Amino acid sequence: MVARLVIAAPSSGSGKTTVATGLMAAFAGRGLAVSPHKVGPDYIDPGYHALATGRPGRNLDAYLCGTELIAPLFAHGAAGADLAVVEGVMGLYDGAAGQGELASTAQVAKVLRAPVVLVVDASSQSRSAAALVHGFASWDPGVRIGGVILNKVGSDRHEALLREALDESGVPVLGVLRRTGQAQTPSRHLGLVPVAERRPDAVGAVAAMAEQVRAGCDLEAVLALARSAPPLETEAWDPRSALAPGGGMDGGGAGCGGMGNGGADGGDTGGGAGWGGAGAARAGRPVVAVAGGAAFSFSYTEHTELLTAAGADVVGFDPLHDERLPDGTAALVIGGGFPEVYGPELSANEPLRRAVAELAASGAPVAAECAGLLYLSRSLDGHPMCGVLDAEARMSERLTLGYRDAVAVSDSSLARAGTRLRAHEFHRTVLEPGAGATPAWGVHQPERRVEGFVQRGVHASYLHTHWAARPEVARRFTDGCAG
Repeated sequence: MVARLVIAAPSSGSGKTTVATGLMAAFAGRGLAVSPHKVGPDYIDPGYHALATGRPGRNLDAYLCGTELIAPLFAHGAAGADLAVVEGVMGLYDGAAGQGELASTAQVAKVLRAPVVLVVDASSQSRSAAALVHGFASWDPGVRIGGVILNKVGSDRHEALLREALDESGVPVLGVLRRTGQAQTPSRHLGLVPVAERRPDAVGAVAAMAEQVRAGCDLEAVLALARSAPPLETEAWDPRSALAPGGGMDGGGAGCGGMGNGGADGGDTGGGAGWGGAGAARAGRPVVAVAGGAAFSFSYTEHTELLTAAGADVVGFDPLHDERLPDGTAALVIGGGFPEVYGPELSANEPLRRAVAELAASGAPVAAECAGLLYLSRSLDGHPMCGVLDAEARMSERLTLGYRDAVAVSDSSLARAGTRLRAHEFHRTVLEPGAGATPAWGVHQPERRVEGFVQRGVHASYLHTHWAARPEVARRFTDGCAG
């Protein structure tokens, strides 16, 4: 089994992304095949991981896909790799609210039997860092913290105090990153800017992270720790097997949800092999056009793999630049992104907006998530959109964020009514629908409500979905191309 380790921290903002991405790039630079993974529904960090490694960044989320799929999805993504690096989410033991360890980094580390490297922001402490590490190392005996990387260390004296204190904890220091010279990454109000939006800046940021990690970490000790992981007995997830009768989950199991990731290559999404991958249609296979580029850079690589296994040819296009849909388009997928950044440009591409509206009016399957939902509306902040849905969208100051339990309340191109799933919602927009809209989902928390739109072949929703736990979604969507 592949050597592996998990990069975790006591809390968000400690430097996990810098360390994880830097390690990925540093080891890839030494000629190792590095498989990148991210705990949770983050759709931006995996784009940087993909840029660092040249492999798709893949998400591992026990809430969205079920605990039983974590190891198989990991094994699928890590096939052929020499090393797998898993970046955690939030603090090590933080997971889905009110659900114990579910969807936490600690849970994923235990499922993968992977040692943990704890990244500690040491900027305002010295000996207390040892107490912090001791507490995290002893909290759950099933979690093996194999080393510490100290971040934002101020001076040689500061480093000496930290090392002396940590000698007593029994957890080795694998690296020290100084407060000065921290890698600068392109950011905005919701975190890092996706790779697809500012690729030159992202390339420079990844190179800086790699250099910082090379200079401050004992890479041989980190690699030795990763190679100490015990065998992991699991069968790798496979999209073809998942689509076989009995390969998916029944209507009551943990379902889809989550957020994808930015692409490794300009214009690509899904971590380099996702929605935006260009391809030529093959005879007898329906063309599923998938929006990509800077405006729609959030998706899961597994979606493309499932659509392909279900018999579709997935062809990417960029709504910012392409004035028509790919030749032979029989279905359309429009994922998430940052619509507030590209509203004017999307509106200006009137030929494509018209083509999308005509495809939707024909009854073809159309799946839209979050930014895709806004693109199908009449307008976004006053900018005309595709006008497929009788709804007006606008940006707001309120952040809507969290896991969701949902049930399909209408038959659609994606799911039969009654299908239960788990999902994730993440946006700063408000949608004002017209009268008489048919909803897509009934959402059970934080309050009961209906959400989204079903209109002929269109399924549009704020809920981000992950199809690996619901492979029948890809089958149903692809089969709909014929009818």
